[in-house]
Amino acid sequence: MSTNISRRQLFRGALALGGMVAVGGSLTACSTTEPGGSEAGGGGLLERARQQGLRIAIGNEPPYTELAADGTVTGCEPDVLRAVCQRMGIEKVEGIVSGYDAMIPGLKANRWDAIAAGLFMKQSRCREVIYASPVIVSTESFGVRPGNPKDVTTIADVKDRDDLRVGVVPGGFEQGILETAGVDPARIVNVTDARGGADALAADRIDAFLLPTLSLRELDGVEVTDPIEDAPSTGSSAAFRPDDQDFLDAYNVELEAFKAEPEFAEILEKWGFDPTVVDGVTTEELCAVDG
Repeated sequence: MSTNISRRQLFRGALALGGMVAVGGSLTACSTTEPGGSEAGGGGLLERARQQGLRIAIGNEPPYTELAADGTVTGCEPDVLRAVCQRMGIEKVEGIVSGYDAMIPGLKANRWDAIAAGLFMKQSRCREVIYASPVIVSTESFGVRPGNPKDVTTIADVKDRDDLRVGVVPGGFEQGILETAGVDPARIVNVTDARGGADALAADRIDAFLLPTLSLRELDGVEVTDPIEDAPSTGSSAAFRPDDQDFLDAYNVELEAFKAEPEFAEILEKWGFDPTVVDGVTTEELCAVDG
């Protein structure tokens, strides 16, 4: 499904919180990898990636990333990254499954070369990693039980009502939204992933699950609220170590050229995103989101 959300709507929530988140099957998933970062193997990241491939941290949160039963990694961000890498002469891309709270530490520890997982931009992350030109712009919603029995529609609801328990994925953008808004930590409940949030709803361990709107729409048995008006909306793209600025510069050249081709729109539309929403949105704008 395509979204038809204006940039004004997308950033309205950010202002409300004070200015404050495969094509083919050649990506593979595994849980471990050999260390080695910008200095490993000699030369820069671009040279090594052309020779050895690029290792990326991914999640398992459709439509941003998706891990199939056969181990194939796909999803909007890996699909775009793979296409850009091919333009750069990088034929092999290895996907390594990680929790969101471990993605940046793992990048710093050289366990992977980049992150392509819908890791939404915000101030704290942009101080630690460098992001490519935006690929995705997204809104947030609540996943609730059918009929929304607790009538949860806004972040203010969660902050002001002591009876509400809200699930988040640890280290995710949504956890930062609630913490920045001043929600009582005792009412923020960690869940493993999107499916874990749906299970927690069904078991009445939480009253709502905060996640990007499109991610929630992938879940069966979960009612999805309208995009939250007082939640910040942000976007994502591939993230790299600051030491790999030369690689990022080369990546951005090819990414911007790829955005002008029909395949870019086809990938985004395949995963339910509107490719026009990202037009004119800058990394600097998204990195200004609080959190």
